Amino acid sequence: MNTPILSVRNIGKSFGGIRAVDGVSFEVNKGEILGLIGPNGSGKSTLFNCILGQLTPDAGEVTVNGKNVSGMRASDLNKLGVGRTFQQLSVFPKMSVLDNIILAGQEHHGTMLARLFGPGDAGLTAEAERMIAFFRLSHLRDTLAGSLSYGQQKLVDAAMAFMAGPRLVLLDEPAGGVNLTMLANLKDRLVAYNAEHGTTFVVIEHNMEFVMSLCSRIIVLAEGNIIAEGTPDQIRSNQTVIDAYLGG
Repeated sequence: MNTPILSVRNIGKSFGGIRAVDGVSFEVNKGEILGLIGPNGSGKSTLFNCILGQLTPDAGEVTVNGKNVSGMRASDLNKLGVGRTFQQLSVFPKMSVLDNIILAGQEHHGTMLARLFGPGDAGLTAEAERMIAFFRLSHLRDTLAGSLSYGQQKLVDAAMAFMAGPRLVLLDEPAGGVNLTMLANLKDRLVAYNAEHGTTFVVIEHNMEFVMSLCSRIIVLAEGNIIAEGTPDQIRSNQTVIDAYLGG
């Protein structure tokens, strides 16, 4: 039996008297695109941050490829092939698209000595160019990131996250604030990257149409607990989900 790329076991996290995450468990298989949805305050972001080392869970453990990574720093998780995107963009507005993507790659390639005395781009320009082309940003290669539309910046942000060649990426509301045209492009690129590289995605999202069309399996949280799990069609017709979240 194959080891799940990500296993979350009985994760619990409280803030004062509030139980934000209450014994949540699930597994993610290699190459899967999993959606994690729920109303505001359901515990999604707290759970994400427990998985990614921004928070230390009070109970339970997180494993990546069978290795216990509970409480591990994000920089160490990156070395294990775990990446993430944030709700807040991480682009540098006064740098070009190309330089943003090169900078993202430099964090994960070579030693400090090599960065100090090697080529200024750490030999990453060619890979950055490929990533720019993949995300259909070639016409914006030399444009300052701060002058791009929000949707274009989201694509740059995604390209930056993928420069390290992660095997598992957690995406935090990738559709937030993106217009429909750019959103279709983002979804297409994520699906293509998954197909070409076998990269696993876990997606927190409020845009139901986006997450239902992108993900093969969806987990629904409410009040820190999993209340439903299944295919998009199963989630759409689940009365518990409709009552708790979809407002049907």
